[in-house]
Amino acid sequence: MKEIKKSEQKEVKQQIHVVGAVFVQDQRVLAAQRGAGRSLAGFWEFPGGKIEAGETGPQALARELREELCIEARVGEFVARSVYEYDFGTVTLDAYFCEIPGAQLKLTEHQEIRWLNVAELFSVEWAPADVPIIAELARLLLD
Repeated sequence: MKEIKKSEQKEVKQQIHVVGAVFVQDQRVLAAQRGAGRSLAGFWEFPGGKIEAGETGPQALARELREELCIEARVGEFVARSVYEYDFGTVTLDAYFCEIPGAQLKLTEHQEIRWLNVAELFSVEWAPADVPIIAELARLLLD
């Protein structure tokens, strides 16, 4: 029987499936900056979070937006999927267009939000999993 050295073992990374909300108003996209003390603190992302057992992507996103922004958003059409391998695991991000109701956004987990026009989309440092979604959005908004 062959002994397998640690260097020969494949590390199985945690698989994390998350959803993100793409809010577009007047050709501007909402970006949210992750708060201090969290993984990827300071990076910009689409608001959202993990899909829990028994939830669909849209159900998870509606729940996460209630928790993170204190709003009842309407989750719409699927935008794109991104898969990124971080040190802590592989993240699959499904992004959906969402509509904000008239309510004011209240930040509970993010330190800042900004509305960015297409030319400004890459002016902030996005979390790596969000970057392919931004590229697809820029293409869609310029068409």
